[in-house]
Amino acid sequence: MNDNEFLARRFESHRSHLRAVAYRMLGSATEADDAVQEAWFRLSRSDTRQVDNLGGWLTTVVGRVCLDMLRSRKSRAEEPLEPFETTARGAGASADADPEQDAVLADSVGVALLVVLETLTPAERLAFVLHDLFAVPYEEVGDIVGRSPVAARQLASRARRRVQGAEVHDADLARQREVVDAFLAAAREGDFAALVEVLDPDVVARTEVGVTTGAAAVAKGAASFRHFAHVARPAMVDGRTGLAVYLGEHLDRALAFAFVGDRIAVIDIVIDPERVAGLDISLVD
Repeated sequence: MNDNEFLARRFESHRSHLRAVAYRMLGSATEADDAVQEAWFRLSRSDTRQVDNLGGWLTTVVGRVCLDMLRSRKSRAEEPLEPFETTARGAGASADADPEQDAVLADSVGVALLVVLETLTPAERLAFVLHDLFAVPYEEVGDIVGRSPVAARQLASRARRRVQGAEVHDADLARQREVVDAFLAAAREGDFAALVEVLDPDVVARTEVGVTTGAAAVAKGAASFRHFAHVARPAMVDGRTGLAVYLGEHLDRALAFAFVGDRIAVIDIVIDPERVAGLDISLVD
């Protein structure tokens, strides 16, 4: 095997991840394929012998390519967001696009989130997608957008508030509470089917250590919450419908929910003691 073949194989091992990043950034299967192809061109022209983390290097390259594409799009006032059915099936993508991978993308990002992302500036969108959905450190995000890590954190924070705010208004508080109560009952029983029923197909569960996407994966993860579900109490968490988990008198963790229609679209799980201590918790009868 020559060097080019070896490099191509290494690149292919990262293609699915890179396409997922680009799709979330751009909302277009066709543009995502273009961004990934540009990353390959840049890789093939670069000396990467000193690169210890090729996946991280490629993610940075794709992020910069997507940022340039978003800025170009804004300057032309284009609206290239594809209809969900088209994007989910990969229509308009390259001829060798993988339909199974397109289905995975559709499961992890829905049109509702993409529509909200369209309202963000390119830098906000990149910071939110890379940090909140792919756990890229703020130092690397800042490098891509040409800002300090502190500024990158602020970009992601602004984007996060707008994304959460857009989702919170999709259902009234009384209905939200009913949905969360149903989620809690299903978690206590370990009822996988009932959990999936109250979750949006594109649900995102976020913690300080990672992100889980898709109803099946989030429902499966809720099985590990079963023990805590028995001591969880309905609450408002920073003004959002949520759950507070007390171990005795000690607040151990909190969950805050956002909704699309009558289903849970986002679950923010706060476990870090310092962050938990800073939450505004109001128990609900």
